[in-house]
Amino acid sequence: MDLQHIGKKIKQVRLRQQKTQQQIADECGISKSLLSKIENGQTSSAVATLSRISDALGIPLSWVLDDHPETDIVLLPKDKRQYKIGNEHMGYSYELLANRSKFSHIEPTIVYVTPKDANLRHEPYTHKQEEFIYILEGKIHLLYDGQKTYMEKGDTAYFRGTKPHLFVPIDNEGAKILTVFIDNEE
Repeated sequence: MDLQHIGKKIKQVRLRQQKTQQQIADECGISKSLLSKIENGQTSSAVATLSRISDALGIPLSWVLDDHPETDIVLLPKDKRQYKIGNEHMGYSYELLANRSKFSHIEPTIVYVTPKDANLRHEPYTHKQEEFIYILEGKIHLLYDGQKTYMEKGDTAYFRGTKPHLFVPIDNEGAKILTVFIDNEE
């Protein structure tokens, strides 16, 4: 994960929107100092924190994490895709399936849920997009808006990201989930 690249993207969008670090930090519930370190590539951050920053800026999280140049057509052979962006110790890592523009309304991603013993996730998170998930491998509990649902290979769910949610592994096999974020804001 290229911390410099992530930070640069966040800073560029923030400056284009003429927002201060303090405004974004307050909206995200983080310190201005932490946001400054993220923007300057001096620290890694939890995916949940990056998600809150993305939401505050009105940009998709996958665009922030994607370090490929933007184009009109997206062809990403498996051996050219960036594999497992993020920190597994935070509970998730991602494989971006398409290099999309930040203005795209769809974000196809593979989410890797770490094994149960390595589970450091405790807090559900939210984002602005709707989310479709398809369990490719493994088993999870989907915690959604206070309810827990068992899901296994082949199961699907479609839900609003604005409600608190979390993927929790059932066992030490972890899980692999096709996740499609859909931004319906027009």
